[in-house]
Amino acid sequence: MSFSNLTITGTGSYLPRRVLHSTEIDSQMGWLPGSCEKRYGIAARHVADEGETTSFMAAQAALQAMEMAGCAPGDLDMLLGACGVMEQPIPSTAALVQDRLGLGRSGIAAFDVNATCLSFLQALDLAAMQITLGRARRVLVFSSDIASVGLDWNHPEAAAIFGDGAAAAVIEAGGDGAVLAHDFRTYAHGRDACVLAAGGTRVNPARGIGPGEDRFHMDGNKAFRIASRYLPRFMQRLLQAAGVELDAVGCIVPHQASAQALQHAVRNLWLRPERVIDIFARIGNQIAASIPTALDHAVRSGRLQRGDTALLVGTSAGISIGGMMVRF
Repeated sequence: MSFSNLTITGTGSYLPRRVLHSTEIDSQMGWLPGSCEKRYGIAARHVADEGETTSFMAAQAALQAMEMAGCAPGDLDMLLGACGVMEQPIPSTAALVQDRLGLGRSGIAAFDVNATCLSFLQALDLAAMQITLGRARRVLVFSSDIASVGLDWNHPEAAAIFGDGAAAAVIEAGGDGAVLAHDFRTYAHGRDACVLAAGGTRVNPARGIGPGEDRFHMDGNKAFRIASRYLPRFMQRLLQAAGVELDAVGCIVPHQASAQALQHAVRNLWLRPERVIDIFARIGNQIAASIPTALDHAVRSGRLQRGDTALLVGTSAGISIGGMMVRF
């Protein structure tokens, strides 16, 4: 289903102040200098400090997006949180961000949408539906993740690629923009490829958390194999639904999953490298914040212009594949 007469009017992002260079990881792990970057294709990533909470980073990104959109917090009709991992189980991160934006007494609807790394796409699609149905005119969608708190450095192949950060977008009724197509597929036979066991009801902190249950575990090879199996057909369906040829896509904004995943996508999906936003080497995998951070980079660098089509696409734990074609 497509949604017209709605436009992404603003984007914003926030990167924590501390930069962790791959050379520091080399030293930490006892590797030769340059090993981390050579193995994983990442030179640096940002790490949040104690004061840079999930909601703090989200609010900073939101203010940037609203500045570009020319609106104030009070002009919003809805806030959608789209984080891979919430700041706390209850209340929602969206409620915490609403309060940080000075809207704590406003009554503006604020709630979370979670599809791990693809949360932003799902929330953006929901925002488009709310606007099309006339339930809202201006919606703020944000993603903010602090991966650094849950990394298991006994498995550096997973831990070394992640970074922290936040990004946001304002979408509103009117203008020449559109959501031309959206698709989302889940293949749960790969559900054990990416797991963080603690934080829900199955692992009960009151009864004790087992070794490693509070750390993220990823079988990167398994996740890559499953996603690669389904991604070509997924892309074909999405392009057909949007009525856009791949060569006509102005900008491709992928989830910054890993250097390997980005290289594979360019090579096997016949993407033009100059149209692909690849900022993985300097920010890493920011979970749900990856796609909107790359989107903000595309907009602010001039690689995505008004009237261009943009393909937002990625994979997530589950294993899920998601994509959206928009006219910016």
